[in-house]
Amino acid sequence: MDYKKRYYVDTCIYLNLWQKEEVKGMKLWKYAKDFFEEIDEKDSVVYYSGFVLEELMNILSKEKFESERVLFEFSPNFKKAFLSEDELQKARQIEKDTENKISFFDIIHMLLAKKTNSVLITRDRKLIQISERYGIEAKRPEEL
Repeated sequence: MDYKKRYYVDTCIYLNLWQKEEVKGMKLWKYAKDFFEEIDEKDSVVYYSGFVLEELMNILSKEKFESERVLFEFSPNFKKAFLSEDELQKARQIEKDTENKISFFDIIHMLLAKKTNSVLITRDRKLIQISERYGIEAKRPEEL
């Protein structure tokens, strides 16, 4: 199937949704919910990785993680993406080049978005700026 839109969603967006996060009166969870509902209605794909799952597993309670991870396993719109050894080495180089201004996992997310020809969906301002520097489109869910 050829998808109209491709997205790679950063861990923070799942957390916005599942933890009902709000900042300064902005309902971040609502933006995330609207984004995922829109994806569900269209011929779009959301890529994720083992790195996203690992981050979620380390942040959420075991029960919450187990109940929410079904999204990745049973939604036809979700596909798992993988990095090669060469791409992992490139991530290490970017980590040095950016002087550790963003986390290694964020660099992985950025490279997987590029590999899958996807828009990176995140709230991290630094990640958005650095993604643009590497030719990767990055947006917040409400910007779509």
